[in-house]
Amino acid sequence: MNTIIELFNDHKSERSFTDRAIDDATLERIISTAYRAPTSVHSQQVSVIVTRDAEKRAQISQIAGGQPWIAKAPVFITFVLDMYKTGVGMKLAGKEQVAHQSIESLVAGATDVGIALGSVMAAARSEGLGIVPIGGIRLRPQELIALLDLPEHTFPVAGVVIGHVDVPSHHKPRLPLETFRHDEAYVTDGLEAKITRYNQQMTEHWQAIDRNDGDTWSESVSGYYQHIYFPDVLPALLKQGFGVDK
Repeated sequence: MNTIIELFNDHKSERSFTDRAIDDATLERIISTAYRAPTSVHSQQVSVIVTRDAEKRAQISQIAGGQPWIAKAPVFITFVLDMYKTGVGMKLAGKEQVAHQSIESLVAGATDVGIALGSVMAAARSEGLGIVPIGGIRLRPQELIALLDLPEHTFPVAGVVIGHVDVPSHHKPRLPLETFRHDEAYVTDGLEAKITRYNQQMTEHWQAIDRNDGDTWSESVSGYYQHIYFPDVLPALLKQGFGVDK
């Protein structure tokens, strides 16, 4: 099998890290993959904030709901939807930016962030490092915006922990492939039965690794999606000057 495909198929989110540093050259190689990643209309509307300072990482850990691996690992990278940069560029052309007032810009920008994040995760793992992506920075986004001095028309979409793995994690089973891949049109038939079987598989997985606190997939996703679990995102977006009504 192609080694790149093997790398992606072997993905694991790690949550146990040593505090061993990552050298500058390695980190630069990793970040270069996000820098070179594609963006919508070549807007380059992504920026990254690299946090190595231990005190700041501890603060981000708390902002994200108390995730100790953020404080433990030596590097945390925040991926920022950055339309401040595009606005400055447009001023140089004598134009005024209005795109940040639209939902489309949020969708396109979040997509570009996701591409950059995926590139960094793969690059870090190719260097023998562990990673875990963090959406929890959106729990209290205004605090992170203040901590990182983010200007208007920017928003911290996601982050990633990078470090040397201490205790490796386990691969989690996935939903059946046919719930993910649909040929020609979305197939709804049989979905409930497939999820039911997968829930049982997850229960067996937790038992196999001696975890008594593991939920089925249905229970796990319900813990998040039965309510709006990051309610401060919209107020923070509006405060940063984004619009959602176009």
